[in-house]
Amino acid sequence: MEKKGLAACLLALFLCTFAKFSPCRSPIVRKTNHMESISSRPLRVAILDMNNNHPNLGLNCIRTMVKLQSGEIENVLLDYDIFDVRAKDEVPDLSYDIYISSGGPGSPYDGEGMDWEEKYFEWLHDVWAYNLDHEPEARKHVFLICHSFQMAVRYFKLAQVIPRKGESFGIFSCSMTESGKSELIFEGLTDPFYIADFRKWQVIQPNLERLAGMGAEILCIEQERPHVPLERAIMGIRITPEIIGVQFHPEADPPGMAWHFIQPERQQAIKENFGEEKYHRIMSHLYDPNYLFKTYNTVLPNFLRNAVLCLRPQMLVEA
Repeated sequence: MEKKGLAACLLALFLCTFAKFSPCRSPIVRKTNHMESISSRPLRVAILDMNNNHPNLGLNCIRTMVKLQSGEIENVLLDYDIFDVRAKDEVPDLSYDIYISSGGPGSPYDGEGMDWEEKYFEWLHDVWAYNLDHEPEARKHVFLICHSFQMAVRYFKLAQVIPRKGESFGIFSCSMTESGKSELIFEGLTDPFYIADFRKWQVIQPNLERLAGMGAEILCIEQERPHVPLERAIMGIRITPEIIGVQFHPEADPPGMAWHFIQPERQQAIKENFGEEKYHRIMSHLYDPNYLFKTYNTVLPNFLRNAVLCLRPQMLVEA
């Protein structure tokens, strides 16, 4: 099949699947003119780019997700700005309502002693402290992805962040904990669910005392591998009611990934590093709506929906 034809097929599959899976149940709402006026004022989203100028799909996927959800949640618009954390030492201030911090390459310790890491940790602290001093409808909502999740675990001292014995590369199942089974961002997913997982580092050995002290909860863990005598890594933590992080990539959209992976140079690199069988397994999962589509259509949309409704509680009126 020619590339243009394949791209069209992938886009059609994506649109059909996106329509099929609703991220979460809609509340009962009765709109008034006052509410419509409130909903017309956009919420501000800060996207923290942790890619350090490396080419990637994730940042564009996050931007696309914000655009897709803008106006879809009780007609509330979402405006966004992007901050280049690692390459330009940029971090957002506290004037934003919602923050999404991306994945990125390299070690979660690469920034030690550098200005960008100091500023990033200051931003994390400032958001956390701000939320402690404000009512729920005024608090900042934060979603941390992969590299950002590892950085936050380091900062809050929630667990150990160490290298894996081998790189995780592909689409795998992920198991919910008891806390995860009632987690809002997972509403609509089955247990286990499927994730895009690309990393050389892992979060293990949770600091249970620290987690309890912060009211944090582990939400999901690595797939079960009975033949591997190693601790299953932590794949998601709700750090506070407004701050959540995951080790995987919920922004990964299957059509975009498939197009990325069929490029000759990337196809060759994957086959050389992980084998031809792994490559074909990844591609078959990307074409199958039972894998990543539901995660893509659930996790970040649920996060954004919850953030909007928490920040705009006046949008909810009992019938």
